[in-house]
Amino acid sequence: MGSVVIPIPDGDQGFTHDLKQEKKFQVSLSPVISFVQKNRDAVRKAIHAIKVGIALVLVSLVYFVDTLYEKVGDDNAMWAIMTVVVIFEFHAGATLSKGLSRGIGTVLGGGLGYLAAVLGQQVGGIGNPFVVGVSVFIFGGAATYARLNPNIKKRYDYGVMIFILTFSLVSVSGLREENVIEIARERLVMIVLGFAICVCTSLFVFPMWASDELHDSMVSTFEGLASSIEGCIEEYFRLVNEKENQSVQPAASFRDCISVLNSKAKDESLVYFAKWEPWHGRFRLSHPWEKYQKIGEVLRELAAVILSLKGSLNSPEEPLQALRESIKEPCEAAGSSLAWTLRELGESIMKMRRCQPGAFIVPKLKLVRQELSQVMCPFKLGKLDNAEGFAVASFVFTLMGVVEKLEDLSKEVEELGELAGFLQG
Repeated sequence: MGSVVIPIPDGDQGFTHDLKQEKKFQVSLSPVISFVQKNRDAVRKAIHAIKVGIALVLVSLVYFVDTLYEKVGDDNAMWAIMTVVVIFEFHAGATLSKGLSRGIGTVLGGGLGYLAAVLGQQVGGIGNPFVVGVSVFIFGGAATYARLNPNIKKRYDYGVMIFILTFSLVSVSGLREENVIEIARERLVMIVLGFAICVCTSLFVFPMWASDELHDSMVSTFEGLASSIEGCIEEYFRLVNEKENQSVQPAASFRDCISVLNSKAKDESLVYFAKWEPWHGRFRLSHPWEKYQKIGEVLRELAAVILSLKGSLNSPEEPLQALRESIKEPCEAAGSSLAWTLRELGESIMKMRRCQPGAFIVPKLKLVRQELSQVMCPFKLGKLDNAEGFAVASFVFTLMGVVEKLEDLSKEVEELGELAGFLQG
């Protein structure tokens, strides 16, 4: 019998072809992912600009659709566009805060302005402008005086300003217009429409959460300060053997410390905006954002102490070499423990798990404090009879100050874990 050869397709070949296509697809995406990671801030700004453009297009439908335009008119339709331009902020919490402040200020200002206009019309004659003028003077002056209060200016300045504007416009409009209530109602509807478009766009189109930014920046601060401590210790004792080599680049960088010292205003703003944001991701409505602010204060104090170590790096006297060598090993061990503690606390916040500082971190910090105290024992204090010796002592005492701040910081992080309900590590 003749044999028949039946060709069998190689299944592996097709599978290999699919893998190659998948690999090629992954490789083609890698430059995009790398660009996004390197230019994260620029990408977020571009997304925000696109969202504002989308909101403006949506609110402009009031002009594009004839039936809507005929109902609201040109004077009232512009209030919706003005609302989008004014209240749309980068963070979702900021948009909600500003929008609600504008809404409350508009309602209060419009309501009181309408009452003032109606009262003026009831008086009639020359008493009408007199009543309106006195009302504008009293309410406008009182609201302006309230804006000078630091607490009100910090949180409610925009709402008070909108109150003054709306009250003045509505009450003065009553001098020439009889249907003041109709005008106020239509403008309020347009403001609510603009606010609704802003909120929906901000919350549902690639939302920028202030809470996420605050959380991530807090975690990166821990890592930055830990690197600053390691760099400072390395630089201080590297000078023992490499002082004459001026071409060696310094290992210590205090840029992170300076950045932390200048972060107070930003942290306060992010905390305030985070309180306005709805439940999303890992953050509940009752998340203790005030504790983040307290942790930030302790971090700034810690950054100031670390920054004071910078003066210890500028001691070129030769006699310092022997003294530095005598404290090199315990100080390097202490610096390593301090950096580990900072990273452990930062990881606890990042992963939202409790690290139990009382069981692990606090005993380790106490051990570091004892080791540094032994460095400054009476036997070695006898050597500190010159400026170089006092410089070494200042360096060790500053490290002990870092230990003290880390003890306070560990307590704050532990309280944050209890209030926020972090999982057990």
